[in-house]
This record gives sequence, C-alpha cells and structure tokens, in this order.
Amino acid sequence: MAAPGGAVSLDDALRPRNWQDLDLRPLPDATQARPLFDFAAVPCPDPAGVAFGWGAVAADSALVATVLAERAGRSVMLHGPLVKLDGSASYEPLPLASQLVAAVLDHMMALGADTAFARPQGLDRVWIRFGFIPVPEAALPAAFAGSAGAGLYGWRGGSALWTFRNADGDETAA
Repeated sequence: MAAPGGAVSLDDALRPRNWQDLDLRPLPDATQARPLFDFAAVPCPDPAGVAFGWGAVAADSALVATVLAERAGRSVMLHGPLVKLDGSASYEPLPLASQLVAAVLDHMMALGADTAFARPQGLDRVWIRFGFIPVPEAALPAAFAGSAGAGLYGWRGGSALWTFRNADGDETAA
C-alpha cells in the first residue's frame, strides 16, 4: 500500500488487501453496498454515478464495511466509510475505516484524480489522519454541489494547500 500522496499503479491499487480477518477489495457492483447505507440510514449515491467502491468482506462473505466514490474530472466525492458492527465483530471500526480510506485514495490517484471530498460522519480522526481538512461547500465541483450532509472535508494530493475563488473572482489561500 502506498502512502497518501505516493504514486501507485492501477494494478497495485486494485489489488485486494487483507487486514485482520477481512478481505478488502474493490466492489464489482456499487449496489452491493446499499444494505450498509440502509443499515446506517445514510443516503446512498445513485449506483449509476459511482465510479468505484471498496468493501471489507468477512470470512462468511458478508460485506461489513464499504466506501463508494463518485468522480467529476480530477475530483472524487467519498460516500462512507460505513462499518457495520455486531457483537461478534473481531475488528475495530476506526482502523477498518482507515484501511478502506487508504485503499480508496490509492485507487483514485491511480485513476488520475488528485482531490477528494468527504462528509465528516463523525470520522474526524480518520479524515485528519490522511490530511483532509475542513473546506467550505464552495470548494465542491458543480457535479457534487448540493450533496446531502453537513460539513465537508477535502484532501488534495496529500497537501493541505487549497486555493479558493472569492466572490470577486480573486484567489485566496486556505
């Protein structure tokens, strides 16, 4: 696994990963993630607009965690990570969420995307660990504007350097 901001080939980015007793792998079909979004009562993106997704699969073939990504140019909007817990779970949710975010960042960079957006969902520790910073809604590409959720984090190629346009069209750094 490459560090955030590191170059990774598409073949390497798509390679399944093992973490604890789970298999982390790309989802062949975004609709596989729908039950987890329903379980968490989180809006699920339209599967037709999902560029790729990752999931964590338990030994019994159950999908226990997922992240879906929509793409617009060089940007992606992450939906998730969502982690299902039950009394028999042998994994910690935050480290599992971090593993999925690492896989998704590798995948998006291998596809040529360099900016990611995510809603907080109470995962501030995960986002900050990877260098995501709070950004204003105005930072979203038009394709993602109006997406459900409050608050927004952004990641740009592993850098916290952002440039925004103000109402006058002038650029300001954040």
